[in-house]
Amino acid sequence: MLREQRGVDTIPEEERTSGPRDLVSILLGSNLCLGVIVFGWLPPSFGLDWWASVSSILVGTAVGTALTAPLALISLRTATNLSTSSGAQFGVRGRLVGSVVGLLLALGYTALTVWIGGDVMLGVLNRLFGLPVNDLSYGAVYGLLAAATVAGAVYGYRVLLAMSRVLAVGMTALLVLGVLAYAPDFTTSALPDAGGYLLDGFWPTWLLAAVAAGLSGPVAFITLLGDYTRYISPARHSSRTVLRATWLGLALGLLVPQLFGTFTAYAARAALDYAGPLVDAAPGWYLVPLLLAASAGSVGNAGLMLYSMGLDLDAILPRASRATATYTVAVVATVCVFVGHYASTAQDAMTSFVLLLTAIGTPWAVITLIGFARCGGIYDADALQVFNRRARGGIYWYRGGWHLPATASWALGATVGVLAVALPSYEGPLVAWTGGVDVSFVLSGVVGGLAYVVSTPGTAEAGVDISARPAFEDEAV
Repeated sequence: MLREQRGVDTIPEEERTSGPRDLVSILLGSNLCLGVIVFGWLPPSFGLDWWASVSSILVGTAVGTALTAPLALISLRTATNLSTSSGAQFGVRGRLVGSVVGLLLALGYTALTVWIGGDVMLGVLNRLFGLPVNDLSYGAVYGLLAAATVAGAVYGYRVLLAMSRVLAVGMTALLVLGVLAYAPDFTTSALPDAGGYLLDGFWPTWLLAAVAAGLSGPVAFITLLGDYTRYISPARHSSRTVLRATWLGLALGLLVPQLFGTFTAYAARAALDYAGPLVDAAPGWYLVPLLLAASAGSVGNAGLMLYSMGLDLDAILPRASRATATYTVAVVATVCVFVGHYASTAQDAMTSFVLLLTAIGTPWAVITLIGFARCGGIYDADALQVFNRRARGGIYWYRGGWHLPATASWALGATVGVLAVALPSYEGPLVAWTGGVDVSFVLSGVVGGLAYVVSTPGTAEAGVDISARPAFEDEAV
């Protein structure tokens, strides 16, 4: 199969041959992995019982999916990825904000997937063959997963789509077997080793679980959805059909693995760690299926994230090819795996990562969606590519390639979000004003969105007249 040649350039109509079913396949198949499953472990580790954990995941995922899914329609119209598309609001250079946000999101999730998948793989190999659990073994397993992930990401969208179709079926079967394997030890009671509610009371802890385990899943896709919908033709598939497919793909792709993670967390009594108890509690007949889930599933999900990282870095450094950008971010992600393994607990690392990135990414998504609504989904696809061509001009040039009101609005929303976040090792000063409850994503989105609307009266993106667009000038950037 040929390696994908496209970076963040506009996809020609003749190459836009994917459909809504492909979108569901890639969102479902790529998410049936331990990197997503482990998020279902967070609510039990926070001290919640089964029903509270399930409700927090359901509510958080439903809210996040409703807010995130419409972003898929933007790349359906622009035929490029979402960070490049956001140039309509932020300017052709200002869209680097989206590229950086997307890069950080994908980097964190790639590292997390390889980290958790590698830990489970080593645990299973230890039980099956007595492979020693030491630094050399961890390095070998992490390196093997990283190499396989790079291979899929470099070959690109078509390979990842084919892999996701296989994983959608194969991983579903493995998870069904997992339910049978762990069912005898399942309990609905809160895990005693969790030490009670993580925060002061039920509702603050429940809300934290809804954000960290539920809402964070869809938010992780705020810059990724366009990587897939840019290959869908709006001439053959309606926006309504694509939106429904996005909702379905996100809901199934996130709820199925996360609820499996919650189920196995109670069955394995995994209060303080997930990977170790999951392997220890597995019956002997399920060790090989668990090994397949940890390896193949991790490669599918991490490959998808690494592919997105390559596109984001390619958008930041137009001179770099997508393959070169992918190799570069793969090295960084692998380093993050080892940092996470040696420097932090899984619960602290995951909670801090998702809360911070949700607070930073939400205002970008809100501003981008407001711009989509204002322009009625009409974009000048050629003008969005100015920065990639190292030129200047066009209707999205604004001031020096930056739309300062949009950039300032995002910065304000992100700052408020960081000041309102409550992490295991940090509590923002605004938390005291919210009763000790972390509502950073709400505040960041509302503040960023309101600031953008107020600072850009007259709907700057509306009324695009492509025939009257300014000429472009060559410029080395």
